[in-house]
Amino acid sequence: MRALASQITSHLCRRKSGNVQSRTFCSSSFDERAMEEEAERKIGWFLKLLFAGTATLVGYQFLPYLGDNIMQQSVSLLQVKDPLFKRMGASRLARFATDDERRMKIVEMGGAQKLLNMLGVAKDDSTRKEALKALLALSHSDEAVGALHNAGAISVIRATPNVEEDSEVEKHKFDLLKRFQDLNYDSSS
Repeated sequence: MRALASQITSHLCRRKSGNVQSRTFCSSSFDERAMEEEAERKIGWFLKLLFAGTATLVGYQFLPYLGDNIMQQSVSLLQVKDPLFKRMGASRLARFATDDERRMKIVEMGGAQKLLNMLGVAKDDSTRKEALKALLALSHSDEAVGALHNAGAISVIRATPNVEEDSEVEKHKFDLLKRFQDLNYDSSS
């Protein structure tokens, strides 16, 4: 009996000391794991910020050149025979014409003249609408309006057929002709 009691006592003692060790081990393992996770999180944020900063720097360095290339491609699309591609080019140019510098860049690339040519030969209303929308976007620059006037824009815009189903076409025509009149390029209307 004594032997049995001694075995039970030694077993309980071992178990207690084992539990204490495992608790110590578990808590230190938990602390280490928590510290590792926190370090990984901080390093992850650092790497994300480093990547975002690098991407921003690369974007500011290279995208202006890419923008000019896309602008030139958009002007080139105005010469394609397919009206869909013409509309795509005009739509892109309307989106690019956000400030005077870009508007004049489009004019210098021949975009204003090509938009007028596109408008003059357009056989469908959606192509006319996109051409007028792009011309209207360009007309927000006084210099671009002068270039459009020199290219004969007033007569081309007036010759554009009226479309009763699409009020946008009529509105764009009216706004363009008003812009020419406001800048004293057109005394009649």
